[in-house]
Amino acid sequence: MSDSQTSPDSQVPPSSSSSPAAGAAPADVAHPRAIRTFVRRAGRVTTGQAKAYAQWGETYLVPYAPTPFDAPAAFGRSAPLVLEIGFGMGEATAHIAGTLPDINFLCCEVHEPGIGALLKRIGEQNLTNIRICPHDAVEVLDHMLPPGSLHGVHIFFPDPWHKTRHHKRRLIQPPLVHKLAQRLAPGGYLHCATDWQPYAEQMLEVLSAEPLLANTSPHPDGYADKPHYRPLTKFEKRGLRLGHGVWDLVFHRRPS
Repeated sequence: MSDSQTSPDSQVPPSSSSSPAAGAAPADVAHPRAIRTFVRRAGRVTTGQAKAYAQWGETYLVPYAPTPFDAPAAFGRSAPLVLEIGFGMGEATAHIAGTLPDINFLCCEVHEPGIGALLKRIGEQNLTNIRICPHDAVEVLDHMLPPGSLHGVHIFFPDPWHKTRHHKRRLIQPPLVHKLAQRLAPGGYLHCATDWQPYAEQMLEVLSAEPLLANTSPHPDGYADKPHYRPLTKFEKRGLRLGHGVWDLVFHRRPS
């Protein structure tokens, strides 16, 4: 994601005593699948992030389990559920959760520093409507989220895999989009954003081809206005100053 950043906290390796407890975030995950929602990145967990794991992990981390996710039990309330796939360092996620307090957010990410950073933001901002599943979102979709269980899905600034030979690694592909559409309740939404125009064009093509989804854009080009809840990250602001574009796509689940 574009909001990844280096924390000013001093850095400690994940294997040190300050690192998250075993099982808090997976050290390695096998995914014998055609679809994969992440590429594991190297990174160090900072002291502040490790403290956030220790202080907030038990409350806000949801372990993967091949059983339906009990959202009311996990959040302590019943509310519409939005899935976020990949949140980088959690800047936008925390902002959106604060802006939409009546929505529950289940956020999938496997990058340990990013998980620690979001846990830190949760604690500092007292955000009670976020839960983090440190696992591949495909398996979460397949085994934890039944059809019709989601109010929305957020996928912001996934890796564009610029080289043509790597396009097959892009996240937004027809099989995953179909899975996501099936998990949306009628009227639910799928919101994607990218700062790479060729990827935006592919996203638009793939989303438009999914029969369960309808484009909400009022514009001839098919792209949406940026929804009010999605903030501009510092990297996005810098890109806009340099004349780079950002494309939002918002599709709704058609009625059954």
